[in-house]
Amino acid sequence: MSAARFSVSTYLFHQARLDREHLVEIAAHGFDAVELFALKSHVDYADPAAVQRLGEWLDDTRLTLAAVHAPTALAYDGRWHGTLSLAARNAEARSAAVEETRAAIDLARALRADTLVVHVGLPEHVAGGDDNDAAAARSSLDVLMPYAGERGVQVALEVQTNRLSTADALVALIEDATDWPVAGICLDTGHARLLGDPVDAIEAASGHIIATHVNDNRGSRDDHLVPYDGSIDWARTLLAFLKVGYAGPWTFELAPAAAPVAVLARAAQARQRFEQALGINDELMSQ
Repeated sequence: MSAARFSVSTYLFHQARLDREHLVEIAAHGFDAVELFALKSHVDYADPAAVQRLGEWLDDTRLTLAAVHAPTALAYDGRWHGTLSLAARNAEARSAAVEETRAAIDLARALRADTLVVHVGLPEHVAGGDDNDAAAARSSLDVLMPYAGERGVQVALEVQTNRLSTADALVALIEDATDWPVAGICLDTGHARLLGDPVDAIEAASGHIIATHVNDNRGSRDDHLVPYDGSIDWARTLLAFLKVGYAGPWTFELAPAAAPVAVLARAAQARQRFEQALGINDELMSQ
């Protein structure tokens, strides 16, 4: 697992083409890593020149690539285009999603990221009738898990708002697939809040959490707010993470905004509160 404790997902900037200045701003606010949101209109993860350029930007800003988020669509221009689902019942659609995910794994390997975050299907509110098929999802993952394992990339299945991706469902899927290489769960706190109490999801996923997306909401929409700006009880939530032995990394996956620098400033303040709640400052002082 990455040694980086706090990272920012480039989801914050996904409505634009990723550039070096985005990474400069992340580093300037005290974060030491990023998670790349793989979206071809954001950064062409299948283009060797774009991958090389991203690697140079990471080196320049002294950021590490904590993880890659597998693509869930091909492009965004105010609307999503080319939606991808590993759980699509249609064979052609599922094959397209698998191939795009392979490309994201290749990028992770090239830039020494050890984790790929994967959606199993689509959120219920956007999914069509054939997008969230359990057998199709298992077939896709049976192909992708060995491919990732051979390249030294662990796969984190993300808790999200569909029946395939509750914490309980993901634990059952992982424990049933005994022949998969290293696989675990990405606990998205915002999605867990929409499903109920994040503490319940953390406890259900105990022993399997290998990544996080930390964000907040008010319980009705997937707002991707900065922690403490919504209704999640962060004292209870962080204590639950501690109780199950999770030690990071912590990835802030936040919604795009007209003033992303202001969002990063609030995220830095939230990070400081996380450090205090998790005892990270005390831990560093004792080393």
